[in-house]
Amino acid sequence: MKLACQEGLVPGNSLPERLEKLAAWGYEGIEFWGGGIKERVAEIQSALKNSSIRASTICAGFRGCLLDADPIQRDLAMQDIRDLLYVAGDIGAVGLIVVPIFGSPRLPNLTPLATPEQLERELLLKLLEDLVQTAEKAGAHILLEPLNRYETHFLRRLEQAAAICDALPHPNLKLMADFFHMSIEEADIPAAIRTAGTHLAHVHLADSNRLLPGQGHTDFKSGFAALREIGYTGYMALECGIAGDPAVELPRAAAYLKAL
Repeated sequence: MKLACQEGLVPGNSLPERLEKLAAWGYEGIEFWGGGIKERVAEIQSALKNSSIRASTICAGFRGCLLDADPIQRDLAMQDIRDLLYVAGDIGAVGLIVVPIFGSPRLPNLTPLATPEQLERELLLKLLEDLVQTAEKAGAHILLEPLNRYETHFLRRLEQAAAICDALPHPNLKLMADFFHMSIEEADIPAAIRTAGTHLAHVHLADSNRLLPGQGHTDFKSGFAALREIGYTGYMALECGIAGDPAVELPRAAAYLKAL
Protein backbone atom coordinates (compact mmCIF):
# COMPACT_ATOMS: atom_id res chain seq x y z
CA MET A 1 0.00 0.00 0.00
CA LYS A 2 1.15 3.50 -0.84
CA LEU A 3 0.44 6.71 1.08
CA ALA A 4 -0.90 9.73 -0.80
CA CYS A 5 -2.14 13.14 0.24
CA GLN A 6 -4.58 15.59 -1.28
CA GLU A 7 -2.77 18.54 -2.83
CA GLY A 8 -4.72 21.13 -0.86
CA LEU A 9 -3.41 19.80 2.46
CA VAL A 10 0.24 20.35 1.57
CA PRO A 11 1.82 23.77 2.24
CA GLY A 12 3.89 25.31 -0.55
CA ASN A 13 3.92 28.02 -3.19
CA SER A 14 4.10 25.67 -6.18
CA LEU A 15 3.32 22.09 -7.12
CA PRO A 16 7.03 21.12 -7.34
CA GLU A 17 7.54 22.47 -3.81
CA ARG A 18 4.58 20.48 -2.48
CA LEU A 19 5.78 17.31 -4.22
CA GLU A 20 9.24 17.74 -2.74
CA LYS A 21 7.76 18.02 0.75
CA LEU A 22 5.55 14.99 0.31
CA ALA A 23 8.49 12.87 -0.82
CA ALA A 24 10.57 14.02 2.15
CA TRP A 25 7.71 13.27 4.54
CA GLY A 26 7.23 9.67 3.41
CA TYR A 27 4.44 9.87 0.83
CA GLU A 28 4.29 8.21 -2.58
CA GLY A 29 1.28 9.86 -4.21
CA ILE A 30 -0.78 13.03 -4.54
CA GLU A 31 -4.51 13.36 -5.12
CA PHE A 32 -5.77 16.32 -7.17
CA TRP A 33 -9.10 18.14 -7.03
CA GLY A 34 -10.90 17.85 -10.35
CA GLY A 35 -12.08 21.44 -10.57
CA GLY A 36 -9.88 23.36 -13.01
CA ILE A 37 -7.51 20.46 -13.54
CA LYS A 38 -7.97 20.37 -17.33
CA GLU A 39 -6.01 23.63 -17.55
CA ARG A 40 -3.23 22.21 -15.34
CA VAL A 41 -2.34 19.03 -17.23
CA ALA A 42 0.96 20.35 -18.63
CA GLU A 43 1.93 21.80 -15.23
CA ILE A 44 1.18 18.52 -13.45
CA GLN A 45 2.94 16.36 -16.02
CA SER A 46 6.05 18.54 -15.84
CA ALA A 47 6.14 18.52 -12.03
CA LEU A 48 5.59 14.77 -11.75
CA LYS A 49 8.30 14.08 -14.33
CA ASN A 50 10.89 15.47 -11.92
CA SER A 51 9.50 13.84 -8.78
CA SER A 52 9.22 10.43 -7.18
CA ILE A 53 5.61 11.28 -6.30
CA ARG A 54 2.93 9.94 -8.63
CA ALA A 55 -0.65 11.07 -9.24
CA SER A 56 -2.90 8.77 -7.24
CA THR A 57 -6.34 10.02 -8.22
CA ILE A 58 -8.57 12.91 -9.18
CA CYS A 59 -11.24 13.71 -6.59
CA ALA A 60 -14.55 14.69 -8.20
CA GLY A 61 -14.67 18.32 -9.40
CA PHE A 62 -17.36 17.77 -12.03
CA ARG A 63 -20.46 19.89 -12.47
CA GLY A 64 -24.05 18.71 -12.50
CA CYS A 65 -25.30 15.48 -10.97
CA LEU A 66 -25.58 12.02 -12.49
CA LEU A 67 -28.88 11.31 -10.73
CA ASP A 68 -30.62 14.65 -11.22
CA ALA A 69 -34.14 14.76 -12.60
CA ASP A 70 -33.01 17.49 -15.00
CA PRO A 71 -31.34 15.98 -18.11
CA ILE A 72 -29.25 19.15 -18.50
CA GLN A 73 -27.62 18.48 -15.11
CA ARG A 74 -27.07 14.82 -15.99
CA ASP A 75 -25.51 15.72 -19.34
CA LEU A 76 -23.24 18.26 -17.64
CA ALA A 77 -22.00 15.64 -15.20
CA MET A 78 -21.49 13.09 -17.98
CA GLN A 79 -19.42 15.47 -20.11
CA ASP A 80 -17.26 16.62 -17.21
CA ILE A 81 -16.68 13.05 -16.03
CA ARG A 82 -15.62 12.02 -19.53
CA ASP A 83 -13.16 14.92 -19.69
CA LEU A 84 -11.77 14.18 -16.22
CA LEU A 85 -11.27 10.51 -17.05
CA TYR A 86 -9.04 11.54 -19.96
CA VAL A 87 -7.15 13.91 -17.66
CA ALA A 88 -6.67 11.05 -15.19
CA GLY A 89 -5.18 8.96 -17.97
CA ASP A 90 -2.96 11.83 -19.12
CA ILE A 91 -1.42 12.36 -15.67
CA GLY A 92 -1.13 8.66 -14.86
CA ALA A 93 -3.73 8.61 -12.08
CA VAL A 94 -5.62 5.49 -11.04
CA GLY A 95 -8.89 7.16 -11.85
CA LEU A 96 -11.64 9.63 -11.01
CA ILE A 97 -13.59 9.53 -7.75
CA VAL A 98 -17.32 9.75 -8.51
CA VAL A 99 -20.12 10.42 -6.03
CA PRO A 100 -23.40 9.77 -7.91
CA ILE A 101 -25.47 12.20 -5.82
CA PHE A 102 -25.25 14.36 -2.71
CA GLY A 103 -28.22 14.94 -0.44
CA SER A 104 -31.74 13.65 -0.95
CA PRO A 105 -33.31 12.07 -4.06
CA ARG A 106 -34.05 14.29 -7.05
CA LEU A 107 -36.03 11.69 -8.99
CA PRO A 108 -39.77 11.24 -8.36
CA ASN A 109 -41.31 8.68 -6.04
CA LEU A 110 -43.25 6.35 -8.36
CA THR A 111 -44.28 3.84 -5.70
CA PRO A 112 -45.67 1.23 -6.21
CA LEU A 113 -43.95 1.13 -9.59
CA ALA A 114 -40.53 2.18 -8.27
CA THR A 115 -38.99 4.09 -5.39
CA PRO A 116 -36.58 6.96 -6.09
CA GLU A 117 -33.70 4.69 -5.01
CA GLN A 118 -34.73 1.97 -7.47
CA LEU A 119 -34.93 4.52 -10.27
CA GLU A 120 -31.55 5.95 -9.25
CA ARG A 121 -29.89 2.54 -9.37
CA GLU A 122 -31.22 1.77 -12.85
CA LEU A 123 -30.32 5.24 -14.11
CA LEU A 124 -26.80 5.03 -12.68
CA LEU A 125 -26.20 1.66 -14.31
CA LYS A 126 -27.40 3.02 -17.66
CA LEU A 127 -25.09 6.04 -17.44
CA LEU A 128 -22.15 3.92 -16.30
CA GLU A 129 -22.56 1.70 -19.37
CA ASP A 130 -21.52 4.76 -21.37
CA LEU A 131 -18.87 6.06 -18.97
CA VAL A 132 -16.95 2.78 -18.63
CA GLN A 133 -16.28 2.88 -22.37
CA THR A 134 -14.66 6.30 -21.95
CA ALA A 135 -12.74 5.08 -18.91
CA GLU A 136 -11.35 2.18 -20.90
CA LYS A 137 -10.25 4.46 -23.76
CA ALA A 138 -8.71 6.91 -21.29
CA GLY A 139 -6.84 4.23 -19.36
CA ALA A 140 -8.43 5.27 -16.07
CA HIS A 141 -10.96 3.94 -13.57
CA ILE A 142 -14.30 5.22 -12.36
CA LEU A 143 -14.09 5.00 -8.56
CA LEU A 144 -17.53 4.97 -6.94
CA GLU A 145 -17.39 6.48 -3.44
CA PRO A 146 -19.94 5.60 -0.75
CA LEU A 147 -20.53 8.51 1.64
CA ASN A 148 -22.30 8.69 5.00
CA ARG A 149 -25.97 9.32 5.76
CA TYR A 150 -25.41 13.02 6.42
CA GLU A 151 -24.06 13.60 2.91
CA THR A 152 -26.11 11.26 0.73
CA HIS A 153 -29.06 8.90 0.84
CA PHE A 154 -27.51 6.73 -1.89
CA LEU A 155 -24.45 4.42 -1.81
CA ARG A 156 -23.52 4.59 1.86
CA ARG A 157 -21.84 1.20 2.31
CA LEU A 158 -19.17 -0.65 0.39
CA GLU A 159 -21.49 -3.58 -0.29
CA GLN A 160 -23.87 -1.24 -2.14
CA ALA A 161 -21.10 0.07 -4.39
CA ALA A 162 -19.83 -3.49 -4.91
CA ALA A 163 -23.34 -4.50 -6.03
CA ILE A 164 -23.20 -1.82 -8.73
CA CYS A 165 -19.84 -3.20 -9.88
CA ASP A 166 -21.29 -6.72 -9.89
CA ALA A 167 -24.28 -5.56 -11.95
CA LEU A 168 -21.97 -3.93 -14.51
CA PRO A 169 -18.80 -6.01 -14.55
CA HIS A 170 -16.11 -3.97 -16.28
CA PRO A 171 -12.41 -3.70 -15.42
CA ASN A 172 -12.57 0.11 -15.40
CA LEU A 173 -15.42 0.33 -12.89
CA LYS A 174 -14.24 0.09 -9.28
CA LEU A 175 -15.09 1.47 -5.85
CA MET A 176 -13.20 3.22 -3.10
CA ALA A 177 -13.38 3.07 0.68
CA ASP A 178 -13.21 6.08 3.00
CA PHE A 179 -12.41 5.31 6.64
CA PHE A 180 -14.35 8.33 7.88
CA HIS A 181 -17.55 7.38 6.07
CA MET A 182 -17.07 3.73 7.03
CA SER A 183 -16.76 4.71 10.71
CA ILE A 184 -20.34 6.02 10.49
CA GLU A 185 -21.99 3.54 8.12
CA GLU A 186 -20.21 0.19 8.45
CA ALA A 187 -20.93 -2.09 11.41
CA ASP A 188 -17.59 -3.83 10.82
CA ILE A 189 -14.96 -1.98 8.77
CA PRO A 190 -12.65 -4.97 8.13
CA ALA A 191 -15.63 -7.11 7.07
CA ALA A 192 -16.80 -4.36 4.70
CA ILE A 193 -13.35 -4.19 3.13
CA ARG A 194 -13.28 -7.95 2.67
CA THR A 195 -16.72 -7.77 1.02
CA ALA A 196 -15.45 -5.15 -1.43
CA GLY A 197 -12.57 -7.44 -2.36
CA THR A 198 -11.12 -6.95 -5.83
CA HIS A 199 -13.60 -4.16 -6.58
CA LEU A 200 -11.61 -1.90 -4.25
CA ALA A 201 -9.16 0.37 -6.10
CA HIS A 202 -8.63 3.39 -3.83
CA VAL A 203 -8.80 4.36 -0.16
CA HIS A 204 -9.34 7.65 1.65
CA LEU A 205 -7.88 8.11 5.11
CA ALA A 206 -9.43 10.27 7.82
CA ASP A 207 -9.94 9.59 11.51
CA SER A 208 -13.28 9.38 13.32
CA ASN A 209 -13.39 13.20 13.69
CA ARG A 210 -12.34 13.70 10.05
CA LEU A 211 -8.89 14.84 11.14
CA LEU A 212 -5.57 13.18 10.35
CA PRO A 213 -5.21 9.50 11.24
CA GLY A 214 -4.01 9.34 14.81
CA GLN A 215 -5.97 12.46 15.81
CA GLY A 216 -9.17 10.49 16.53
CA HIS A 217 -10.11 6.97 17.64
CA THR A 218 -10.53 4.92 14.43
CA ASP A 219 -8.96 1.45 14.50
CA PHE A 220 -6.87 1.65 11.34
CA LYS A 221 -4.81 -1.43 12.19
CA SER A 222 -7.68 -3.88 11.71
CA GLY A 223 -8.71 -2.11 8.51
CA PHE A 224 -5.18 -2.32 7.14
CA ALA A 225 -5.07 -6.01 8.01
CA ALA A 226 -8.22 -6.53 5.94
CA LEU A 227 -6.68 -4.56 3.04
CA ARG A 228 -3.65 -6.85 3.12
CA GLU A 229 -5.97 -9.85 3.29
CA ILE A 230 -7.67 -8.91 0.00
CA GLY A 231 -4.31 -8.18 -1.62
CA TYR A 232 -4.79 -4.42 -1.85
CA THR A 233 -1.60 -2.66 -2.98
CA GLY A 234 -2.99 0.69 -4.17
CA TYR A 235 -2.97 4.22 -2.80
CA MET A 236 -4.40 5.40 0.49
CA ALA A 237 -4.87 9.17 0.29
CA LEU A 238 -5.41 11.61 3.13
CA GLU A 239 -8.71 13.47 2.83
CA CYS A 240 -9.17 15.22 6.15
CA GLY A 241 -8.58 18.27 8.29
CA ILE A 242 -5.34 18.88 10.15
CA ALA A 243 -5.19 19.88 13.81
CA GLY A 244 -1.86 21.67 13.99
CA ASP A 245 0.95 22.67 11.65
CA PRO A 246 0.81 20.60 8.43
CA ALA A 247 4.62 20.65 8.22
CA VAL A 248 4.67 18.84 11.56
CA GLU A 249 1.49 16.79 11.40
CA LEU A 250 1.74 15.39 7.85
CA PRO A 251 5.11 13.66 8.45
CA ARG A 252 3.83 12.49 11.85
CA ALA A 253 0.73 10.99 10.22
CA ALA A 254 2.85 9.19 7.63
CA ALA A 255 5.04 7.69 10.36
CA TYR A 256 1.95 6.67 12.37
CA LEU A 257 0.32 4.96 9.38
CA LYS A 258 3.47 3.15 8.26
CA ALA A 259 3.91 1.81 11.81
CA LEU A 260 0.50 0.15 11.49
